[in-house]
Amino acid sequence: MNESISIDQARKLVLHSQQLPPGKRIGSAVDATLAAVENLGYVQIDTISVIQRAHHHVLWSRNPRYRPEHLDQLLDEKQVFEYWSHAAAYLPMRDFRFSLRRKQALKSGELKHWFKCDKKTMQHVLDRITAEGPLMARDFEGPEKKPGGWGVKPMKQALETLFMQGDLMISRRENFHKVYDFPEHVLPEGIDTAVPAQDEYIRFLIFQYLEAHGMGQAAEMVYLLKNTKPLVTAMLKEMMASGEVVEIAVADKTYYALPDTLALLNKPLNRRALKILSPFDNLLIQRKRMKDLFDFDYQLECYVPAAKRKVGYFVLPVLWDGRFVARMDCKADRKTKTLNILNLVYEPGFTATDDFFQSLEKALADFVAFNECLKLQWV
Repeated sequence: MNESISIDQARKLVLHSQQLPPGKRIGSAVDATLAAVENLGYVQIDTISVIQRAHHHVLWSRNPRYRPEHLDQLLDEKQVFEYWSHAAAYLPMRDFRFSLRRKQALKSGELKHWFKCDKKTMQHVLDRITAEGPLMARDFEGPEKKPGGWGVKPMKQALETLFMQGDLMISRRENFHKVYDFPEHVLPEGIDTAVPAQDEYIRFLIFQYLEAHGMGQAAEMVYLLKNTKPLVTAMLKEMMASGEVVEIAVADKTYYALPDTLALLNKPLNRRALKILSPFDNLLIQRKRMKDLFDFDYQLECYVPAAKRKVGYFVLPVLWDGRFVARMDCKADRKTKTLNILNLVYEPGFTATDDFFQSLEKALADFVAFNECLKLQWV
């Protein structure tokens, strides 16, 4: 029989699992950053820099001591690596072998590459990196980009194809440009590189999702993963029978959870702490889930024509009191070191109180500092 919990309890369980707001951590600040990456399973990399980039923002939301150089340090220490989750991401090195199934599928042709595999160009890339060491896409640019030559576009495609199928990895970034190298130079010594069997991989997907999100449905666990939902659904039935997962009823929907997760309902949630989240936060990335569990119909409006935007270009969700209460559009002016608040819109039915404003004031002060600004301005 399903365990039945209220929508408020479901939200509490999810927020605790996502470490929002974060609790106190012992150890160094960079250790806390690694723990956050390992808890989340991945952190999406994004190029938009209206404010601090999304991968920094997501980690700062879970680790108030976070600094952007932490990711560089963790890459250098071979504690995290770059690959693909549902998008480009930093992943825990401990989970490296579970990236190998996608790489194997791409290399064998079971999955299609985005780009056509130009084997001649790919071999040219490999030969140059063998001879010269780690290289960036721009290192392949010639003085003239002649048709049919080694132009930037085909070389970049070859680099990305080799990266996605596992022949190359990203050793670091320089001014956000990827530096490509061979896996043996990027991976830590002694790491397990055995490709997991199908059942082991499916169990990994389930455990990883439920540990990070508290509860989930099969469709959520396989977000943007092709041909995987039937396998996850079948495995969940097995894990239910063995007691490794339990079912939770929330309103008219059924979710799965790990048995120990329900103990989080006994843990107090810091409802006064306000969090300004990234549009690419792991909590938010599946919009239907946010609508079902938080009644939050979110849209990132940078992909919407300017005339049709309701809040602004880069809409940041505001989480307070265990729910989403507002949306904020802001932009960091690096020249004047000013964080400009362009718009703040409350969710329907929310009435701002003195407690809310106090929480917002503290959160904005922290957000200004995180964005390496010195002052706040309401525009």
